[in-house]
Amino acid sequence: MSAGERHALVFGATGFIGRHLVLELGRAGVRVSAATRTPESHRRLARWLADRGSDGVPAGLRVDFSSPALIEEDCDDVTEVYNSAGAFRFGMSPREARHANVDSVRSVVAFAARLPRLRRLVQVSGYRVSGQDTAPWSEERRRETYRTLGAYEASKVEADGVFRAEAERLGVPWSVVNPATVIGDSATGESDQYLGLASSLKDLWRGALPALPGNARTFVPVVTVDHLARFMTRLPVDDAAERAAYWLLDDDTPALPDLLSLVADHWQVGAPGARIPVPLLKRLPRWLTRADPETLTFLSSDRYPTGSAHAFAARHGLVAPDTVTAVRRWADHLAAHRFGDAPAGRRRFTSPAGVRTFELGAPDAPTVVLPGLPANADTWAPVVAALGHARAVDLPGLGMSAGRREDWPSWLSALVTGTGARHLVGHSIGAAAAVEAAAAHPGEVERLTLVAPFFLQARPPRAVRWTPLTRGYLRRVPPGALARRLAGDAAPATALRTSAADLRRGSAAATARLLAVTADPREREKLRAGLRRYEGSVHVIVGSRDPLTPEGRALLDALPRATVTVVADAGHHPQLTHPEEVAQAVQAHLHTPAHDTPKTFQGSPRPA
Repeated sequence: MSAGERHALVFGATGFIGRHLVLELGRAGVRVSAATRTPESHRRLARWLADRGSDGVPAGLRVDFSSPALIEEDCDDVTEVYNSAGAFRFGMSPREARHANVDSVRSVVAFAARLPRLRRLVQVSGYRVSGQDTAPWSEERRRETYRTLGAYEASKVEADGVFRAEAERLGVPWSVVNPATVIGDSATGESDQYLGLASSLKDLWRGALPALPGNARTFVPVVTVDHLARFMTRLPVDDAAERAAYWLLDDDTPALPDLLSLVADHWQVGAPGARIPVPLLKRLPRWLTRADPETLTFLSSDRYPTGSAHAFAARHGLVAPDTVTAVRRWADHLAAHRFGDAPAGRRRFTSPAGVRTFELGAPDAPTVVLPGLPANADTWAPVVAALGHARAVDLPGLGMSAGRREDWPSWLSALVTGTGARHLVGHSIGAAAAVEAAAAHPGEVERLTLVAPFFLQARPPRAVRWTPLTRGYLRRVPPGALARRLAGDAAPATALRTSAADLRRGSAAATARLLAVTADPREREKLRAGLRRYEGSVHVIVGSRDPLTPEGRALLDALPRATVTVVADAGHHPQLTHPEEVAQAVQAHLHTPAHDTPKTFQGSPRPA
């Protein structure tokens, strides 16, 4: 059967696996219908596909698992059905889990049995649950299984047997795929699943993993979501795959402690030195381990029958991506998106001059925001979004970036010469970095926008020079208190939640050291001298409650191409309190010729 003759119906099309499956089927030229519960979920799927370069939009069919018909629309020309529907969630009740994962399977098999042109029904099961006997379960067996395994895994075990029993009884041609832990796309790392192994990576990232679980035999295998999707699309066209189950995973996935250590090395964070045996881990209270009891059954030394999957892949020319590379990319995507807690937008890690650097916004945009202390790039996300073709990067050692102050020269050089940064928007300590970059590369940094440049303003309180005291405060400060400190009230607390998290995670020490630098008279004069020598366009933005000093104003007055914008009622962090005004001020000067800016001072809304 050619791709043009195929018509695939996907249940669970809006889920993690389902979305990638729909994308891959479309790339293969297969006509796709997506069974979704609401029109809005179908629109979200269509947007997701369009963002990834898909030209076509799958037909949207409404599915109602409480209805015997399941789908009311005509599906007589459907040739293959994929079922990735269900609930992947821990903490469900047995009744809830059975309804989501067992009853839904019965409904899909019964629906598939009514399709006159069906060639294959493909069921997504699981590497630890498949291969069960198909005999009906007694109530006693059901109670014991759900008690032992937990509701999620037990419902998947039961569903696996029910699927094959019902498919055989109704004469439905079937294939089963049993994926291991499904991680992000092999090329981008993209994933929005944060349970299971991802939750262990989250603890590792936050420094909250007390010990590495397991030993050299603890095997938690993985498979990338794109490889799984490509594998699944081939199943209906392979006659040998009928009534067959395939365990899809990498047999060479590193043992769990080694896998976690590998990610820690990649992230440049400390991995726990201790290991905890799985039997002991299962006996410890949850408040101590912080692990969901249902996840512990996955910590096993078991191995799985992957030979048939390898043979199938070879037969269809499928090559599995390198697992270590894929795990690193997945880990980066999880961390960059703060394990689901990040503001919306494009986010990634880069490596200018070999320094692991967090960046958000448009890749390689010439306008680059360098955030100030103690905030991070996330606090500039609204401004970056309003500017459009712009990005914000955390300075070395700050926010989510690795490195330290000594990396600034090489890092700034790589940022300018290697990534095309031409317009530097530096806030507070970021203004210092912007001036240093301009001094080192005057011909390539075309313009500077300095927001609250501390070296042109009043010196900070003496307390900032007491680095240990500052460090201790920053490690513990909650978002609300940080907001009151920076903005005068708690309103920006939500915007500062990630900044507080970064300080707790490890950037407090670097932040405290740099805060002390802002009070150093020699550093301040050095930056003023560098600004005097700069021949490009300079635009300074300050809040009316955080003005320039007379000396700072005189310095700017002496520059031939300088403008000043004052944001009314703003303080030292106008991006928190007045993001729209800051974006408008930056945008207003963005298209002025860099070496042809008239000498004016302007206010918005009051004169400087």
